[in-house]
Amino acid sequence: MNTEETKLEMKEPENKDSEPKEPKDPDHQAAADPDATEADVSEADLDQDEQEKQPMTRGGGRVLDAPCAGGEGEEGDAEKNGSVKVKILEETEEKFTGLNKEELLRIAGTPGWVRTRWALLLVFWLGWLGMLVGAVLIILQAPGCRELPATNWWNDGPLYQIGNIQVFTDMHNQKGLEQKMKSLTQLKVKGLVLGPVHVAPPDDARSLRFEEISPEAGNLDQFKGFIQAAHRNGIFVVLDLTPNYLGLSGPWFSSSSVTNVAERLKSALVFWLDEGVDGIQLSSVEDVAKMVPALWADIRAIIQNRTDNNPNNKVLIGVTKNYLAQNVSALLSYTGVDLLISNVLTCCVTDATSYAETIQDLYSSHNQTKLAWSLGGRVEGHLASLVSRAQVKLHQLLLLTLPGTPVFNYGDEIGLMDDGTKFPKMLWDSEKELNGTLQEEQAERLSYRSFFFSVSELRSKVRSLLYGDLVLLFNSSSSLVYLRVWDQSDRYLAAFNWGSEEAVVFQLSSASVPQHAVVVLSTNTSALPEDSSVDLKNLQLGLGQAVLIKLPSSG
Repeated sequence: MNTEETKLEMKEPENKDSEPKEPKDPDHQAAADPDATEADVSEADLDQDEQEKQPMTRGGGRVLDAPCAGGEGEEGDAEKNGSVKVKILEETEEKFTGLNKEELLRIAGTPGWVRTRWALLLVFWLGWLGMLVGAVLIILQAPGCRELPATNWWNDGPLYQIGNIQVFTDMHNQKGLEQKMKSLTQLKVKGLVLGPVHVAPPDDARSLRFEEISPEAGNLDQFKGFIQAAHRNGIFVVLDLTPNYLGLSGPWFSSSSVTNVAERLKSALVFWLDEGVDGIQLSSVEDVAKMVPALWADIRAIIQNRTDNNPNNKVLIGVTKNYLAQNVSALLSYTGVDLLISNVLTCCVTDATSYAETIQDLYSSHNQTKLAWSLGGRVEGHLASLVSRAQVKLHQLLLLTLPGTPVFNYGDEIGLMDDGTKFPKMLWDSEKELNGTLQEEQAERLSYRSFFFSVSELRSKVRSLLYGDLVLLFNSSSSLVYLRVWDQSDRYLAAFNWGSEEAVVFQLSSASVPQHAVVVLSTNTSALPEDSSVDLKNLQLGLGQAVLIKLPSSG
């Protein structure tokens, strides 16, 4: 748009009051200007609509008190009256921005809010004190945990006897023994009972040399290396120093030799303890304890008393051929040994009634930390030869769940048979591929070993099996059931059937036994799968079977 056009659009009559203008008629205007376009007519209509929206005018249509643009007064008003733009403000929603700091402080200081704050603070502290008092009452009223008994390392796991080093490894000496330490660690063995390995010509007390290792068993350097390897793996070593272990005249030679041999033993004890052994085992302890009680007291003091050189507890293990529970109990008392290995279980492997009576007699007379349970040994042979291979797992479970220390002969974990000698060659798993019978025999050995490991590992973790009380639930001539209980820990029920003719059904109706419980380990997983639920009021065990069942705590 050029300058001239702008002036024409904005120009109004100079005297609007004296010459009022006729209202514009759109029709008339269109008729007067035949050349007007249809767009012009529309523009005229819009102009009229705009005028109707204008604020009230004075007289000739001038806007009342309209502000002037650029400070030009009424002339500016007149010029703007022809074309006025009205800006309609959009409605906006007011947003609440909250109270500022000063307003908050002013309101917070009002009496109502002050009282409210004090009330809430009082409620908070009353609630806190109430919870504190409640917690104290719960602690005071809750049953206290039973204090753990004082135990020693020989109470924490099975002992493993290696009576003949030459047959235990292919190297036939203590160096080969050192190489098998990892395998023994996997079995959770806590202590190794080694030997005897000293020089002791049969029935020749004069040639006895306690402090010298027999060449067939290795040498002192190998022994030191073996001790160090065992200790690195958390295994303690007990040395068997039975004097006449190869002769026929008795473990202490003749009765006339006992005094001399016992005196010489005292210095040997000091020597071997200084070399790092953790205990001593002696056979026929009743002989020396009766014949030379003063020397026996010295022997006990050397082993059992702590010294600066030997600050840790050393174990004194006695071995006796006695099999009567009353006699074994008496020997345990007057000899003062820490553990006494006997034949109380070996003599009655087929009589569960005798088992129950023997176990109950010894358990009721002595602290279980003094009890040792074994089946076999240097003289008796191996477990599998005494009870048959079919019942190896059953007796593994028995020895590892009785209150006391289980003692095993080497190879008992794989069902090793004597095979004409009490010292058969130990069988180790071969990496070579086997066929036929050899493969089946290896699979059977692995099965025995796996079961041994499972029970031994469980025993090392569960307080009821480590320290728990023994509760006899049932026994007959062919079956036995007992419970191991410790404080608020899970309880464990062990059931055994030695019968050879038929299965047995236990109906355990004791108030302390729930109706259903869970199988932990079973010698026959087909009949009683692990982790399965069983009805204890109708518990069936097949021939030669045993089971370990976990019961919830009764506390």
